[in-house]
Amino acid sequence: MKIAIIGAGSASFGPNTLASIMREPDLQGSEIALIDQDEAILEIISKVAERMNNEWGAQMNVRAGTDRRGLLSGSDFVIVSIETGPREKLWQLDWDIPARHGLHQPYAENGGPGGFMHACRQIPEFMNIARDMEQLCPDSWLINFSNPLPRITRALTKYSSIKVAGKCHQINAGYALLASLLRSHIDKGIQERESSDLYPDSDPFDRAVELGRQHFEILSAGLNHFIWLLEIRDKQTGEDLYPILREVAKHETQNNHPLTMDLFRVFGYCPIAGDAHLSEYLPWVHDPVARSWKKYEINLYDWAGNEEARTALIDQMAKLSSGTDSLAMLRESRSEGAVELIKAIGLNDLYYDEAVNIPNNGSMAWLSDDTIVEIPAMVDGSGIKGLQIDDLPRPIAELMRREANLVEMVVDSAVTGDKQQALQALLLDPMINDIDRARAILDDYLQSFAPYLPQFEGA
Repeated sequence: MKIAIIGAGSASFGPNTLASIMREPDLQGSEIALIDQDEAILEIISKVAERMNNEWGAQMNVRAGTDRRGLLSGSDFVIVSIETGPREKLWQLDWDIPARHGLHQPYAENGGPGGFMHACRQIPEFMNIARDMEQLCPDSWLINFSNPLPRITRALTKYSSIKVAGKCHQINAGYALLASLLRSHIDKGIQERESSDLYPDSDPFDRAVELGRQHFEILSAGLNHFIWLLEIRDKQTGEDLYPILREVAKHETQNNHPLTMDLFRVFGYCPIAGDAHLSEYLPWVHDPVARSWKKYEINLYDWAGNEEARTALIDQMAKLSSGTDSLAMLRESRSEGAVELIKAIGLNDLYYDEAVNIPNNGSMAWLSDDTIVEIPAMVDGSGIKGLQIDDLPRPIAELMRREANLVEMVVDSAVTGDKQQALQALLLDPMINDIDRARAILDDYLQSFAPYLPQFEGA
């Protein structure tokens, strides 16, 4: 097989995705094409890849370059993790500009006006990739890791002919949350000493994820970053743990995702994507009088801190490329989910994916077939088939339906550059409650981000 990775230097997904492919025995002998616009980072990553290839005996044919079209031809799978423009700088502007007009967004990445503008910057470049794939590898699959994931993925299914699936690791936040809430149940099965020493080299969040995965089987469904826990069972006994979880939620006082807990108590089902992402799809966290973002302790993204973390990761990759550090951390790193899809589809190896973003196609009856949903699915050589999901309570279904309809408006305006449609999309967003404010935010956005918005040229 030939696997292309566009955005191979991605700090969020690049190293783990590359490592999971290189260490997979069933993919030995494949061709790997590493593509990135940053030549310095690309050189580092390509050296890390060659080192993996040699030390792990992967027998891969590794190529690297900035010429996307030259490397895409004949690919079977194309993994994409990119950001248009400097990520943290533009994300902060996505938040700052509405704030100038009196709107406090809780997060501003995937929903709200910030999520709208993020989609408008990202989608044109993804459409360029799709056009290249239609010409150079029309039968290949695109696996998307980039945000806003459902909006980008929907643009690709609506405006191109390529096959696409989206992958997100946010379900791990659900496992960590459940491990925290059901810690007393976990401790019945293992001693405290063992639970703390089980993963001694991992941070508390990673340890909580591993504990959750070790002890629970879950079923979740919804929209990306807006998924709801449908079932939770003890992995050893099969016991239904939802009754215990509901009792715990009644008395939860540790500010363990307070917005999540509030919605759980109101609607009877637990959202599991975490408060920051969850808040982006709701109308209840931006009111300037109630200041609910304070009550729920929803903190803004740490733009400066994460830029420093990105720099630190690049430095770490540089040490790996020079051979001064061990590859052990990547050898044991958690897969981001691309390699499992590649094996299942490319080798016709039946696989259950617990959370993949694909067109609904009837899996949830209250949403249109075209809506990009995050659901469990069976995967094999014939493709990805979502499982049938039973009805959720009407209020939850309605929240998802509203966001799904908004996604259609955002995607259409992001592809066409229609300013009137863009204004309509903003006015349908749950964070907008004033027409003049929406106009002012849109005008400010279009001026501030003009170099990244070719589709709106002259708007």
